[in-house]
Amino acid sequence: MYKIMLVEDEEIIRTGIKNLITKVSSKFEVVKEASHGKEALAYLQAEIPDVVITDIRMREMDGLSLIAKVRERYAHMPLLIISGYSDFEYAQKAMRFGVSDYLLKPINRLALVSALERIHQTLEHQENGGQPTRAALHTEAAPDETIIKNSDGKRLIRKIKEYIQGHPEGDLRLQALAEYIHLNPTYLSQLFKLETAMNLSDYIMETRIERAKYLLISTQLKIYDVARLSGYQSPKHFMLVFKQQVGMSPGAYREDQGL
Repeated sequence: MYKIMLVEDEEIIRTGIKNLITKVSSKFEVVKEASHGKEALAYLQAEIPDVVITDIRMREMDGLSLIAKVRERYAHMPLLIISGYSDFEYAQKAMRFGVSDYLLKPINRLALVSALERIHQTLEHQENGGQPTRAALHTEAAPDETIIKNSDGKRLIRKIKEYIQGHPEGDLRLQALAEYIHLNPTYLSQLFKLETAMNLSDYIMETRIERAKYLLISTQLKIYDVARLSGYQSPKHFMLVFKQQVGMSPGAYREDQGL
């Protein structure tokens, strides 16, 4: 079991995250809880966890400073950051330190599962001396429908859907998704259509629009921020797609919901 140090200054949130990790994964265990970066660094003087999960904004020492210090000492330790929607740009800065992933508050259960799974694969890869893990070996050959059984196909598509739901703002290109579950891109596209009766691109669009609708009615974010957090780099394109799918502009939708 891999060891996690969890750094979060709000005790209620920290406890909630720890409990959620316990529920969703049997591969990780929170062995240390710290309320700020200085406490976390003191722990690292004596113990070395496998993973550090840290909030961005904290008293004493913030998450970005902590990440920089950790990366100086442990070049390959997986780091996972937690941020609020208002900290999105700040969280992006942490990526230059090689952060494995980031999660937005309130933490989505599926997003956490996906992030931990990617970290687990990274740790296994490191333990194998950089050699491909068993899962990664599946990319060496393009599978066909005779290789993946029906139950396996359903499991893989469920995994892809969970990842998309947890990361609608992320890189959801076919190639990236195929690499995530170690499948040939063309086969993934065919398998998704077979299992769901819809195109992968349509599912991604629907998921992103649902994220946008949630942000529009639950936050006061500007439209361009809603677009970016929903996976659209172009606000103009986002507004066009949103109106096509919902029947009204993002602003009109927000007003219609009473905000």
